[in-house]
Amino acid sequence: MPDRSSSFDPKLLEILVAPGTHAPLRYDAGRQELIDDKAGLAYPIRDGIPIMLADEARALESGSNG
Repeated sequence: MPDRSSSFDPKLLEILVAPGTHAPLRYDAGRQELIDDKAGLAYPIRDGIPIMLADEARALESGSNG
């Protein structure tokens, strides 16, 4: 029996958009987050459910690209 408590259905990316920017989201499986590159925010996924609230979002670090 698969463990659905921690899995995220990537097909949700086809219908979900970022709350503030309405931009497409990208899935980071390692961190279990949905990334809004336009706003620089990462929304957590808990128990397979994306938490699309601004006060739950994490600001992406603007590290060096070199």
